[in-house]
Amino acid sequence: MLFGKVAVGVAAIAGAQHVLSKSTLRNGSSLIQPVFRPLDLGSIKPLGWFKDQLELEAAGLSGNMFDFYRFVHDAKWIGGATEYSALDEASPYWFNGLVPLAFGLGDERLLDQVKYYLDYVLDHQQDDGWLGFETTRATRGLWARCLLLLGLIQYAEADPSQTERIVDSMHRYVVLAHSMLKNNYTGLLVHGNDTFDTAGFGVGRTHELHIPLQWLLERSPRNNSDILWETMDLMIDGGVLWGADWRTFWTEEAYPKTLLEDTSYNLSWVFIHGVNMAEGLRYPLSIYRMSGDEALKTQTRTALDLLTKYHRSTPGTILADEYIADLNPSRGAELCIAAEIMFSTAYIYQFLGDNDIADWVEQTAFNAFPVSVAPDWWSHQYVQQENQPWSRNLTTDDNWWDVNSYANVFGLEPNYPCCTVNHPQAYPKFLANSFLATEDEGLAHVFLIPGTAATRLGKDGSNSVFVTANTSYPFNHSVQYTISATSPFSFYIRIPAWADKNSTIDGKTPVLPDSNGFHRVNVQAGESSTSVQFSTTPRVVERANNTVAIYYGALLYALAIEYDSVPTAPINYRSQEVLPANTTDPAGRTKDHLLTPKTAWNVAIDPRQISVVQTRPMDRQLQSPIWDLGAPPVELQVAAVEIDWPVVRDTAADPGTFEIKATGKPFSARLVPYGSSKLHMAVLPSLVLDDMDLKQ
Repeated sequence: MLFGKVAVGVAAIAGAQHVLSKSTLRNGSSLIQPVFRPLDLGSIKPLGWFKDQLELEAAGLSGNMFDFYRFVHDAKWIGGATEYSALDEASPYWFNGLVPLAFGLGDERLLDQVKYYLDYVLDHQQDDGWLGFETTRATRGLWARCLLLLGLIQYAEADPSQTERIVDSMHRYVVLAHSMLKNNYTGLLVHGNDTFDTAGFGVGRTHELHIPLQWLLERSPRNNSDILWETMDLMIDGGVLWGADWRTFWTEEAYPKTLLEDTSYNLSWVFIHGVNMAEGLRYPLSIYRMSGDEALKTQTRTALDLLTKYHRSTPGTILADEYIADLNPSRGAELCIAAEIMFSTAYIYQFLGDNDIADWVEQTAFNAFPVSVAPDWWSHQYVQQENQPWSRNLTTDDNWWDVNSYANVFGLEPNYPCCTVNHPQAYPKFLANSFLATEDEGLAHVFLIPGTAATRLGKDGSNSVFVTANTSYPFNHSVQYTISATSPFSFYIRIPAWADKNSTIDGKTPVLPDSNGFHRVNVQAGESSTSVQFSTTPRVVERANNTVAIYYGALLYALAIEYDSVPTAPINYRSQEVLPANTTDPAGRTKDHLLTPKTAWNVAIDPRQISVVQTRPMDRQLQSPIWDLGAPPVELQVAAVEIDWPVVRDTAADPGTFEIKATGKPFSARLVPYGSSKLHMAVLPSLVLDDMDLKQ
């Protein structure tokens, strides 16, 4: 397997690289500020279809794992006996996602869950400051604490009654972590009989401690700034010594354009692991905030561009099961990657402000993420495929890197449980970043989902602002705003790059986006309203080997495949045996689901012939769950014909590896939003067909 080919020993790397991370500034107020500032957690509440989604998430697997799922319910972090690896990351992943879900919804049941977890972890903080249950040097790894602290800072923002307690605990922990890192990078680099991270995941994610520590520097440094700063430096330095410096990877020369069995590759394996790569996008900016080195800001843009060109999928995630390969749409994309891409690109957008980055966040949120989650949120895939004609236990796992043949099944833990405990963060954090404060004391609606934002603007916080965005976006292309404010301010509406010049404000005024894609509205004190209407047409994007993908607005469209779904008992990701009842839902809602197609999947299309079809009136409330076949109100009809499409490794062969041969008569094919099509074909061969009536 690839892992064995590209892994590089610590000793070899240590002699080849030098420490690059020393910062020159040592003052909490000197951290470089983002262009856009996120509001404190809880300031933004969901409405409409997005509220429906979060409520489904809360009622589904995410909101019930605490009650039965062994890696959360029986987590060692809260006195239990179960973890899935020596990384001890399972329940911290869960906590990091459940905190924004609980406070985003104000759901009392979920608030009780995260409060219980918070109380237990803080009340059991060890005398030396260690957060967690581990007591020996061999078992104490820093990585999982990064996730815990990300959850803690969100909690501290959302519940001021817990802020001081959380900050106290974080400072105690950081003093200990600093002393460990000063001692030959203890807790980060494995020495002797250490068992906490023998593969190097934490070393590839050293920058993940920066967001919570930079939060402390700005919110409550407590005369501890030097230790906070040096702790971040030491994390980066340790990663450099190990060979996991992302600044050496995000370059045109080093970045692997493809990575197959025979590809020459000399850097550490951590760089080509899909989830690591999604998180590694945040690495340069985490150091830029400390150093002010503009080259790191530029490198972040380079990283996005390299990833887009060589490994970004049509729905917006990274084509990587465990490891990147090429752009073959039959390969997998791990669900964890979509969740991390959403967080990384949202974070990066706050510093770079490039409109295409915000479009990317939405692309992933409306396509790559929901397609791998069951409509009722009770099951998920480990990997999705852009071209996925069935979801079942394949006859071989040769299509994947380090992923089993069961990985595209919708289930409780169809492969590694990291996706089970990590996927809950995606939509709650997307909501939390949908409105952002601007440098001119204004407010921007960046991700155009329905919701409300309540905040105080102005240098003295005297301008109390409340904004309501009512919309069915991205299923329709208009947003209506009502705004109240005690003082005038600038309100910014992001205009997606796909919107054309016929887009309007209030139905008459042409939108006038600035260089970053914003239309500015001068809001007066009191009550006011405005609206935006986006104009667009279907977009055909060419992919490799004479294939195409079709978008309409923010949505990718895929061939609608009707299917049979067979529920089965959930199986253990390692043993493939049925899980015992004490780690599944007592009400029987945890099932694995095998999906078998009932309609043709093997088609080629003529992208010159596309018709937009509205299946129900736009003024009606959207169906819930919306990410289900037939639920979105807009579909496409496209000229198509069935073809002889080979099956390779028990899945649809990569287009371009076979000759296109029609096997039937042309017909009008139904294309639906990708996120709603759990079986789908999204990258389709292109050909020319005689003109036809698509309404037939």
